[in-house]
Amino acid sequence: MTTSLSPRTLGIDAAPSAPGPIPFSRLVRVEWAKATDTRAARWLLALVALSTAGMMLAPILAPTSFDQTYTSYLRVAALAQAILLPVVAILMFTGEWSQRSAFATFTQEPRRIRVVNAKLATSLILGGGAAVFGGVVTAAGLGLASASGRALEANLTVGAITGYLLFVLLNVLAGVALGALLQSSATAIAACFALPAAFALLGTASTLVSDWIDMSTTWNWVLENDWAGHVPQISFSIVFWVAVPLAAGVVRTIRRDVG
Repeated sequence: MTTSLSPRTLGIDAAPSAPGPIPFSRLVRVEWAKATDTRAARWLLALVALSTAGMMLAPILAPTSFDQTYTSYLRVAALAQAILLPVVAILMFTGEWSQRSAFATFTQEPRRIRVVNAKLATSLILGGGAAVFGGVVTAAGLGLASASGRALEANLTVGAITGYLLFVLLNVLAGVALGALLQSSATAIAACFALPAAFALLGTASTLVSDWIDMSTTWNWVLENDWAGHVPQISFSIVFWVAVPLAAGVVRTIRRDVG
């Protein structure tokens, strides 16, 4: 009769099993904490909120300079968020390199593409939350205008809301792309403001630049829900500002030495 021997029968504990991969939801929570739990991040998010509320006073206090419609007020909120919200996304992607925490991050999760995807998901969640906040501020602005006895045209449609949401998210994604590509907070933030301004200036001299690259033109078509005849230009602009730099940034993140 043969007796099979196992580590347990010999008094030896079995080797612990290898830990599984970090759940993606946990990676997203970690990136959310990085984006919101620091003092600098909270101040920046507070500035986004204050600038949105502050700019909403413009159509209330200067009614002759703005169309007194629901859609017009919503667009003011969108333009306000397009100023600082991309900076939040930039800092989320450049923080690993600027704060020299990339080594710790990629040691915990060696598959860097999962970290990049978690940052991207967190950026979109932040953008969606900011868009909802902008909608709340818009409703408050409309309430103040209505309480003053002003007549407002209720022309808000599903298309206008969709264009508003896409506009906010596109600006967030542009910040994401610059942050992933440049991997330096100061450089990416400077580029976030300088490049759109430069192409807007070039657009005044070139219709090709204005209609195909200048985001102040192409993405305003998105905000205004004006897609007729503009889909190719909008698509090219998204590829130019988001898809190409983001893809290059992902490749650079995967290949960059963190030693």
